[in-house]
Amino acid sequence: MRCAVLILCTACASALHAPPPLESIAAPPRSAAGELLAEADAAWVRRAEPGQAARAEELYLQAARAEPQRAESFGGAIRAKAFRLGRTKDGGERLQLAQEAVVVGQLCEQTAPAAPLCDYWLAAALGLQARERSATAKDALPRMTDLLRRAARGDPVIDHGGPHRLLATVLLRAPSWPLGPGDPEAALPEAQAAVRIDPDFPPNQLTLGEAFKVNQRAAEARSAYSKALRLATDAAARGDPDASGWVDDARAALRDIACRTPATSASVTTA
Repeated sequence: MRCAVLILCTACASALHAPPPLESIAAPPRSAAGELLAEADAAWVRRAEPGQAARAEELYLQAARAEPQRAESFGGAIRAKAFRLGRTKDGGERLQLAQEAVVVGQLCEQTAPAAPLCDYWLAAALGLQARERSATAKDALPRMTDLLRRAARGDPVIDHGGPHRLLATVLLRAPSWPLGPGDPEAALPEAQAAVRIDPDFPPNQLTLGEAFKVNQRAAEARSAYSKALRLATDAAARGDPDASGWVDDARAALRDIACRTPATSASVTTA
Protein backbone atom coordinates (compact mmCIF):
# COMPACT_ATOMS: atom_id res chain seq x y z
CA MET A 1 0.00 0.00 0.00
CA ARG A 2 2.79 2.44 0.81
CA CYS A 3 4.35 1.78 -2.59
CA ALA A 4 1.04 2.34 -4.35
CA VAL A 5 0.57 5.66 -2.63
CA LEU A 6 4.10 6.72 -3.48
CA ILE A 7 3.68 5.84 -7.15
CA LEU A 8 0.38 7.70 -7.30
CA CYS A 9 1.78 10.81 -5.67
CA THR A 10 4.86 10.99 -7.88
CA ALA A 11 2.50 11.23 -10.85
CA CYS A 12 0.28 13.90 -9.31
CA ALA A 13 -0.38 17.29 -10.86
CA SER A 14 -2.50 20.18 -9.70
CA ALA A 15 -5.96 20.25 -11.24
CA LEU A 16 -6.30 24.02 -10.88
CA HIS A 17 -4.07 26.95 -11.77
CA ALA A 18 -4.62 30.70 -11.64
CA PRO A 19 -6.89 31.43 -14.62
CA PRO A 20 -6.20 34.23 -17.10
CA PRO A 21 -8.54 37.23 -17.30
CA LEU A 22 -11.88 36.63 -18.96
CA GLU A 23 -10.98 39.21 -21.60
CA SER A 24 -8.14 36.99 -22.80
CA ILE A 25 -10.44 34.09 -23.73
CA ALA A 26 -13.65 35.87 -24.77
CA ALA A 27 -14.05 38.23 -27.71
CA PRO A 28 -15.56 41.66 -27.05
CA PRO A 29 -19.35 41.29 -26.90
CA ARG A 30 -21.09 42.61 -30.01
CA SER A 31 -24.50 42.89 -28.33
CA ALA A 32 -26.19 42.62 -24.93
CA ALA A 33 -25.75 39.48 -22.86
CA GLY A 34 -29.36 38.40 -23.31
CA GLU A 35 -29.17 38.61 -27.08
CA LEU A 36 -25.87 36.74 -27.13
CA LEU A 37 -27.29 33.98 -24.93
CA ALA A 38 -30.26 33.59 -27.25
CA GLU A 39 -27.93 33.28 -30.25
CA ALA A 40 -25.72 30.84 -28.37
CA ASP A 41 -28.69 28.67 -27.40
CA ALA A 42 -29.84 28.63 -31.03
CA ALA A 43 -26.38 27.52 -32.17
CA TRP A 44 -26.32 24.89 -29.44
CA VAL A 45 -29.55 23.37 -30.72
CA ARG A 46 -27.77 22.93 -34.07
CA ARG A 47 -24.56 21.66 -32.45
CA ALA A 48 -24.40 18.57 -34.66
CA GLU A 49 -23.91 20.79 -37.70
CA PRO A 50 -20.30 21.68 -38.61
CA GLY A 51 -18.99 24.64 -36.65
CA GLN A 52 -22.14 25.25 -34.60
CA ALA A 53 -20.80 23.91 -31.29
CA ALA A 54 -17.73 26.15 -31.59
CA ARG A 55 -19.97 29.09 -32.51
CA ALA A 56 -22.16 28.44 -29.48
CA GLU A 57 -19.07 28.35 -27.28
CA GLU A 58 -17.81 31.66 -28.64
CA LEU A 59 -21.19 33.32 -28.15
CA TYR A 60 -21.53 32.00 -24.60
CA LEU A 61 -18.11 33.42 -23.76
CA GLN A 62 -19.05 36.78 -25.26
CA ALA A 63 -22.19 36.75 -23.12
CA ALA A 64 -20.08 35.97 -20.07
CA ARG A 65 -17.85 38.92 -20.82
CA ALA A 66 -20.88 41.17 -21.34
CA GLU A 67 -22.44 40.18 -18.02
CA PRO A 68 -20.09 38.05 -15.89
CA GLN A 69 -22.61 37.45 -13.12
CA ARG A 70 -24.74 35.25 -15.42
CA ALA A 71 -23.45 31.80 -14.61
CA GLU A 72 -25.40 30.17 -17.44
CA SER A 73 -23.05 31.79 -19.96
CA PHE A 74 -20.01 30.07 -18.45
CA GLY A 75 -21.92 26.81 -18.11
CA GLY A 76 -22.95 26.94 -21.75
CA ALA A 77 -19.34 27.45 -22.85
CA ILE A 78 -18.17 24.45 -20.82
CA ARG A 79 -21.00 22.30 -22.17
CA ALA A 80 -20.04 23.26 -25.73
CA LYS A 81 -16.39 22.44 -25.08
CA ALA A 82 -17.39 19.06 -23.68
CA PHE A 83 -19.44 18.35 -26.79
CA ARG A 84 -16.52 19.26 -29.03
CA LEU A 85 -14.13 17.17 -26.95
CA GLY A 86 -16.36 14.14 -27.33
CA ARG A 87 -16.23 14.40 -31.10
CA THR A 88 -12.52 14.66 -31.75
CA LYS A 89 -9.93 11.90 -31.62
CA ASP A 90 -6.99 14.30 -31.52
CA GLY A 91 -5.45 13.83 -28.07
CA GLY A 92 -3.85 17.25 -28.00
CA GLU A 93 -7.09 18.98 -28.93
CA ARG A 94 -9.02 16.98 -26.35
CA LEU A 95 -6.62 17.96 -23.58
CA GLN A 96 -6.69 21.61 -24.65
CA LEU A 97 -10.49 21.69 -24.64
CA ALA A 98 -10.59 20.06 -21.21
CA GLN A 99 -8.07 22.49 -19.74
CA GLU A 100 -9.91 25.44 -21.28
CA ALA A 101 -13.14 24.16 -19.74
CA VAL A 102 -11.50 24.20 -16.30
CA VAL A 103 -10.39 27.79 -16.86
CA VAL A 104 -13.95 28.79 -17.77
CA GLY A 105 -15.24 27.03 -14.68
CA GLN A 106 -12.78 28.84 -12.45
CA LEU A 107 -13.75 32.19 -13.95
CA CYS A 108 -17.39 31.32 -13.30
CA GLU A 109 -16.58 30.68 -9.65
CA GLN A 110 -14.71 33.98 -9.43
CA THR A 111 -17.51 36.09 -10.87
CA ALA A 112 -20.49 34.22 -9.36
CA PRO A 113 -19.06 32.65 -6.19
CA ALA A 114 -20.77 29.44 -5.05
CA ALA A 115 -23.43 29.62 -7.77
CA PRO A 116 -24.70 26.04 -8.20
CA LEU A 117 -24.24 26.26 -11.98
CA CYS A 118 -20.59 27.24 -11.53
CA ASP A 119 -20.03 24.45 -9.00
CA TYR A 120 -21.56 21.86 -11.31
CA TRP A 121 -19.83 22.87 -14.50
CA LEU A 122 -16.43 23.33 -12.86
CA ALA A 123 -16.77 19.82 -11.46
CA ALA A 124 -17.69 18.53 -14.91
CA ALA A 125 -14.68 20.32 -16.42
CA LEU A 126 -12.36 18.86 -13.79
CA GLY A 127 -13.67 15.43 -14.71
CA LEU A 128 -12.92 16.02 -18.38
CA GLN A 129 -9.41 17.17 -17.53
CA ALA A 130 -8.78 14.18 -15.25
CA ARG A 131 -9.83 11.83 -18.02
CA GLU A 132 -7.49 13.46 -20.52
CA ARG A 133 -4.62 13.97 -18.06
CA SER A 134 -4.81 11.32 -15.36
CA ALA A 135 -2.10 12.99 -13.27
CA THR A 136 -4.64 15.63 -12.24
CA ALA A 137 -7.18 13.08 -10.97
CA LYS A 138 -5.93 12.77 -7.38
CA ASP A 139 -6.29 16.53 -6.89
CA ALA A 140 -9.49 16.79 -8.92
CA LEU A 141 -11.61 14.03 -7.40
CA PRO A 142 -12.11 15.44 -3.88
CA ARG A 143 -12.68 18.89 -5.36
CA MET A 144 -15.32 17.42 -7.64
CA THR A 145 -17.19 15.70 -4.82
CA ASP A 146 -17.24 18.89 -2.74
CA LEU A 147 -18.45 20.99 -5.69
CA LEU A 148 -21.13 18.48 -6.67
CA ARG A 149 -22.50 18.11 -3.16
CA ARG A 150 -22.74 21.88 -2.92
CA ALA A 151 -24.43 22.08 -6.32
CA ALA A 152 -26.88 19.34 -5.33
CA ARG A 153 -27.83 21.29 -2.23
CA GLY A 154 -28.22 24.54 -4.16
CA ASP A 155 -29.94 23.46 -7.38
CA PRO A 156 -30.22 19.70 -7.89
CA VAL A 157 -32.20 19.97 -11.15
CA ILE A 158 -29.28 21.45 -13.14
CA ASP A 159 -28.70 19.43 -16.32
CA HIS A 160 -31.51 16.96 -15.61
CA GLY A 161 -30.26 16.13 -12.12
CA GLY A 162 -26.63 16.51 -13.13
CA PRO A 163 -25.13 17.17 -9.67
CA HIS A 164 -26.47 13.87 -8.32
CA ARG A 165 -25.71 11.99 -11.54
CA LEU A 166 -22.10 13.15 -11.81
CA LEU A 167 -21.50 12.67 -8.09
CA ALA A 168 -22.74 9.09 -8.43
CA THR A 169 -20.34 8.54 -11.32
CA VAL A 170 -17.40 9.89 -9.31
CA LEU A 171 -18.26 7.71 -6.31
CA LEU A 172 -18.60 4.66 -8.56
CA ARG A 173 -15.38 5.09 -10.51
CA ALA A 174 -12.92 6.84 -8.18
CA PRO A 175 -10.52 4.83 -6.02
CA SER A 176 -11.81 4.16 -2.55
CA TRP A 177 -10.31 5.58 0.65
CA PRO A 178 -7.45 6.26 1.32
CA LEU A 179 -6.57 6.83 -2.33
CA GLY A 180 -9.77 8.60 -3.32
CA PRO A 181 -13.44 9.36 -2.56
CA GLY A 182 -14.87 6.25 -4.22
CA ASP A 183 -17.87 4.72 -2.42
CA PRO A 184 -20.15 2.49 -4.52
CA GLU A 185 -22.76 2.16 -1.77
CA ALA A 186 -23.04 5.95 -1.41
CA ALA A 187 -23.26 6.26 -5.21
CA LEU A 188 -26.56 4.38 -5.44
CA PRO A 189 -28.76 6.94 -3.62
CA GLU A 190 -27.16 9.70 -5.67
CA ALA A 191 -28.05 7.90 -8.90
CA GLN A 192 -31.57 7.30 -7.59
CA ALA A 193 -31.91 11.00 -6.76
CA ALA A 194 -31.00 11.93 -10.35
CA VAL A 195 -33.63 9.51 -11.68
CA ARG A 196 -36.27 10.98 -9.38
CA ILE A 197 -35.52 14.42 -10.84
CA ASP A 198 -35.71 13.26 -14.48
CA PRO A 199 -36.49 9.57 -15.02
CA ASP A 200 -36.69 10.03 -18.79
CA PHE A 201 -33.16 11.37 -19.28
CA PRO A 202 -31.11 8.43 -20.61
CA PRO A 203 -27.83 9.27 -18.80
CA ASN A 204 -29.68 9.14 -15.47
CA GLN A 205 -30.85 5.60 -16.19
CA LEU A 206 -27.37 4.64 -17.42
CA THR A 207 -25.84 5.87 -14.17
CA LEU A 208 -28.49 4.08 -12.12
CA GLY A 209 -27.76 0.89 -14.04
CA GLU A 210 -24.05 1.23 -13.31
CA ALA A 211 -24.74 1.83 -9.62
CA PHE A 212 -26.93 -1.26 -9.41
CA LYS A 213 -24.36 -3.34 -11.30
CA VAL A 214 -21.43 -2.28 -9.11
CA ASN A 215 -23.55 -3.05 -6.04
CA GLN A 216 -24.23 -6.58 -7.33
CA ARG A 217 -27.91 -6.01 -8.16
CA ALA A 218 -27.92 -7.39 -11.69
CA ALA A 219 -31.67 -7.61 -12.28
CA GLU A 220 -32.20 -3.97 -11.32
CA ALA A 221 -29.18 -2.94 -13.38
CA ARG A 222 -30.63 -4.74 -16.40
CA SER A 223 -33.95 -2.96 -15.93
CA ALA A 224 -32.31 0.48 -15.75
CA TYR A 225 -30.09 -0.18 -18.76
CA SER A 226 -33.06 -1.47 -20.75
CA LYS A 227 -35.01 1.68 -19.95
CA ALA A 228 -31.98 3.78 -20.91
CA LEU A 229 -31.82 1.99 -24.26
CA ARG A 230 -35.51 2.63 -24.96
CA LEU A 231 -35.24 6.28 -24.02
CA ALA A 232 -32.02 6.78 -25.98
CA THR A 233 -33.48 5.09 -29.05
CA ASP A 234 -36.49 7.40 -28.88
CA ALA A 235 -34.17 10.40 -28.50
CA ALA A 236 -32.18 9.28 -31.54
CA ALA A 237 -35.39 9.09 -33.56
CA ARG A 238 -36.10 12.69 -32.56
CA GLY A 239 -32.68 13.74 -33.83
CA ASP A 240 -30.89 14.30 -30.51
CA PRO A 241 -27.17 14.52 -31.44
CA ASP A 242 -26.10 12.92 -28.16
CA ALA A 243 -28.42 9.95 -28.38
CA SER A 244 -26.25 7.60 -30.45
CA GLY A 245 -23.63 7.56 -27.70
CA TRP A 246 -26.27 6.75 -25.10
CA VAL A 247 -27.59 3.92 -27.27
CA ASP A 248 -24.08 2.48 -27.61
CA ASP A 249 -23.46 2.72 -23.87
CA ALA A 250 -26.74 1.03 -23.00
CA ARG A 251 -26.21 -1.81 -25.47
CA ALA A 252 -22.66 -2.38 -24.25
CA ALA A 253 -23.85 -2.48 -20.64
CA LEU A 254 -26.61 -4.96 -21.45
CA ARG A 255 -24.14 -7.19 -23.31
CA ASP A 256 -21.83 -7.09 -20.31
CA ILE A 257 -24.62 -8.17 -17.98
CA ALA A 258 -25.60 -10.93 -20.41
CA CYS A 259 -22.03 -12.24 -20.38
CA ARG A 260 -21.97 -12.23 -16.59
CA THR A 261 -25.37 -13.94 -16.32
CA PRO A 262 -25.73 -16.15 -19.44
CA ALA A 263 -29.15 -17.45 -18.42
CA THR A 264 -30.65 -14.01 -19.08
CA SER A 265 -28.96 -13.43 -22.45
CA ALA A 266 -32.03 -14.26 -24.51
CA SER A 267 -34.15 -11.59 -22.85
CA VAL A 268 -31.35 -9.02 -23.10
CA THR A 269 -30.87 -9.42 -26.82
CA THR A 270 -34.51 -8.57 -27.42
CA ALA A 271 -34.38 -5.32 -25.41
